Amino acid sequence: MNKKLLLISIAVLVILVIAVIFAVNNKEKASLTSQKNTGGVSVSGLLSQAKNLVAQGDLLSAKTIYQSMVNDFPNSAEVTNWQKKIEDINLKLLFSPALTAKSRLYEIKPGDTLTKIAREFKTTADLIKKSNNLSDDKIIPGRKIKVWTAGFSVLVDKSQNILILKSEEEIIKTYIVSTGKNNSTPVGNFKITSKLINPTWFKAGAVVSAGSPENILGTRWMGFDLPSYGIHGTTEPQSLGKQVTQGCVRMSNSEVEELYTIIPLGTEVSIVD
Repeated sequence: MNKKLLLISIAVLVILVIAVIFAVNNKEKASLTSQKNTGGVSVSGLLSQAKNLVAQGDLLSAKTIYQSMVNDFPNSAEVTNWQKKIEDINLKLLFSPALTAKSRLYEIKPGDTLTKIAREFKTTADLIKKSNNLSDDKIIPGRKIKVWTAGFSVLVDKSQNILILKSEEEIIKTYIVSTGKNNSTPVGNFKITSKLINPTWFKAGAVVSAGSPENILGTRWMGFDLPSYGIHGTTEPQSLGKQVTQGCVRMSNSEVEELYTIIPLGTEVSIVD
């Protein structure tokens, strides 16, 4: 009986040793794969490289490094921070003269206006001005300017109270928003059909002027092709991240102004539960 127990114990011990060796080998293989994918450079080394590239103005290369870190180390506690870095770089690239695969140089022709160029490329005059450091609407024939050519779309996730700005399925930036209480924000696919700066709020029985602390629309309005619904700013930034509106999508004033600059009329907005 003791001999039988001894044999069982030895068998269990052998199995445990094999399991440990297998786990160690897998860990080493995973480590080698990660090192191969990142050129054998440590995470701290990659972070240092990315920061130096940003400081040097090479945003595209910095973005590539952050993206490789997200892909190669998906279980890192820092993934969210790296994704935020990518989004910050996306905005810097969008608002700078730097060319990307989603933009091109356009030579201004006689008779062109910013509005005409924006309409041709389905972008906004505000984005053209900002990305070319133009202080006004004056443009000179023969000059080359950066124009964003890729389409934008918006996804609103009510369950997380986030708004995701995309360009050809690439996430450009994620915003914290407020949506409708009692699930009142409509679900579906809509389009931006109106854009207003400092909108007046026409509520039941009253008209609240722009700039009034009682005007809950804030500094911008982007209306859907569904009457009375849209994306707007707020006078109550403390409510962001909650389901508290009458059905619209609410953003901070600074961020709704940023989004207003980027997306043109006709932009598709998808809202999901």
